[in-house]
Order: sequence, then structure tokens, then C-alpha cells
Amino acid sequence: MSRQSPSLTGSSLKKIAMITMLIDHIGACVFERGLLLVDETRNDAALFEMLRNTDRILRLIGRVSFPIFCFLLVEGFLHTHDRKKYALRLFLFALVSEIPFDLAIMGLLFDPVHQNVFFTLLIGLLAMMLCDYFRMQAQPVAQVLVLILAMVLAWALHTDYGYRGVLLIELLYIFRYDRMKQVVAGAVAFSWETTAPLAFIPVWFYNGKRGKSGKWFFYWFYPVHLLILWGVKTFLLPILISV
Repeated sequence: MSRQSPSLTGSSLKKIAMITMLIDHIGACVFERGLLLVDETRNDAALFEMLRNTDRILRLIGRVSFPIFCFLLVEGFLHTHDRKKYALRLFLFALVSEIPFDLAIMGLLFDPVHQNVFFTLLIGLLAMMLCDYFRMQAQPVAQVLVLILAMVLAWALHTDYGYRGVLLIELLYIFRYDRMKQVVAGAVAFSWETTAPLAFIPVWFYNGKRGKSGKWFFYWFYPVHLLILWGVKTFLLPILISV
């Protein structure tokens, strides 16, 4: 009896990305904006070092999430029935998620200098839409200009992962019909993040199937989990530390 090679659906990839993102944000919010800043921690050298090392591990695990979301964005772009509605959803949740992102990650009610990851994904999606249009018009120069302008826009708006995030989306789009090139290009492009290239191991095993639908769960998971982590850091941690 032949053994089947392991394979992952889009739903499975999304779960991996969401779990690693949650782990990353626990480090960014609860540890870096909470535990590592309080006097009780900073005055205990051994405890501080242990928490700092734990935070490093959490953030290293979390680096896996973004490349997977970028890959899923490209897959969604290729298979969605309505790209305009897809872009509208990303835009709406970018707006909904901005205050939760600023509270949890930046420590402010509103930080105009940094924008959440939905804006990065939205810029990447719009770039793919324009590139696809100019591809059908046989205008390769226009396609290149779109990709450059998209990276400049992400850099100017200070979106999460910035121009590098948009570059990754563009590379995954360019090599969309060759998984090996996608994996290699993506891993090289994000090699500046120590553990991010590991994201392309599960991507390699993607079987092209959607799996169980749960797109709205992800859209709401992002702002809601950020608000919960902010609440833990702001209200629960002080109580636990004072006990």
C-alpha cells in the first residue's frame, strides 16, 4: 500500500498562520509592552532575563505567520469570484483593526505612524489587480511601475512589514504557477527575518484545496485578539503582579 505524501489545505495553512500570529502578538503586547516594563520585573535580573528570552522565542515563532498570509492572499486573488469585494473587505477590516493594533502593539490609542497588516495585504492585492489588468493589455513596463509604486506606498504609510511585505506578495504573485520558485523566492526575500523562511515548509505542502471555509473568523480574529491581549496587558497583568 503506497503512502500518501503529507498535504495541507488552505484552511490548515490559515490555522498555522493564526496560531503563530497569536504567539507573536503575545510577545509584542504582553511581554514587550507589559511584563518587561514593570519595576517588579526590571529589578529582578534573573526574572527579567528569563522573560526576555521567552519573548525572543515567541517572536521567532511568530515570524512564520506573515509569509503564509501573503501566500494565502495570492491564492485568494487567483480564486476569488469578486476581486473588488475582496479588496473592500481588506480595506474595511484595515480600518476596524487600526485602533486595536495601535493599542496592543504600539501602546497608543491611535498611532498615525504605523498601520496594521491589513493595509499591507490591501496594497499587495491592489498591485496584483493592476498588474493583471496591464498584463492583459500587454504592458510590461506598467506592471513594473505598479509593483514599484506599491512598495513605495507601503513604505510611505509605514504599514506592518512595509515595502518588504509588499515585495514578498509581488514575488509570490509573479511565480504563482511554480511552487518551487515561489518557495525559494519567498524564503530568500524574507531571509532577513531569522525564522520567516520556515513558513515556506507548510506552503510547499499546500494541496490547492480550500478546506473548511472560515474566512470571517480570520477577519474578526485579528482585531478581537489584539483587543483581548491589550486588555490582558492593561487590566489583568497589574492585578497579577500586585498579588
